[in-house]
Amino acid sequence: MAGHSKWANIQHRKGAQDAKRGKMFTKIIREISVAARTSGGDPGNNPRLRVAIDKALGANMSKDVVERAIKKATGELEGVNYEEIRYEGYAPGGVAVIVDCLTDNKVRTVADVRHAFSKFGGNLGTDGSVAFMFKKTGVLSFAPGANEEQVTEAAIEAGADDIVVYPEDGSIDVLTSPDAFAAVRDAMDAAGLKADQSEVTYRADNDIAVAGETAQQVARLLDWLEDLDDVQNVYSNAELGEDAYA
Repeated sequence: MAGHSKWANIQHRKGAQDAKRGKMFTKIIREISVAARTSGGDPGNNPRLRVAIDKALGANMSKDVVERAIKKATGELEGVNYEEIRYEGYAPGGVAVIVDCLTDNKVRTVADVRHAFSKFGGNLGTDGSVAFMFKKTGVLSFAPGANEEQVTEAAIEAGADDIVVYPEDGSIDVLTSPDAFAAVRDAMDAAGLKADQSEVTYRADNDIAVAGETAQQVARLLDWLEDLDDVQNVYSNAELGEDAYA
């Protein structure tokens, strides 16, 4: 299956997140907290918690910090309760955007999200207005230069749903169901094929290409939203070129 490579966009967004490491740690801790409070503190029986812990350790967060967050969430230590909220809307160019938040103050959060959409020419929509365009998917991304034959063979053996090879740069995405994500990732790791980036995310059924000033507005909106304290994840169907980050 062919498609448009998101590798450059992934690397740009990852670089921006790495530059805000302290804020990134806070968001990971919130995700660990909600996952543990919702389905228990044992990552062996809580796939969402395991993914969050893996993300924390991958970001060089100490095990002590992770364990403390779990204990707070499960009531062993005093902590803050966060509520999950999703906002949906449109960025310039008709780009669909989903914003997932964890917050202890809904009034503050909706005001911040609405301000961001307004500031960059977008519109906050109603529940369900764009979510139907996305599918929750496990994605293992391999950088340009990965061995297509080895990745494809291992992914099929591991039970992946699809393998997407991007001809313009040779990067590869291995797609899985959310439930199978951890098992497929572990199998790929065991085969010596560790993904450069792996996550359970929301992937658009169809992307919208935007360019020029519109693309720059979209990029600024997405970056602004991701920088908000209460925002955990931002998903869009924007297909952005390098000029978006000029």
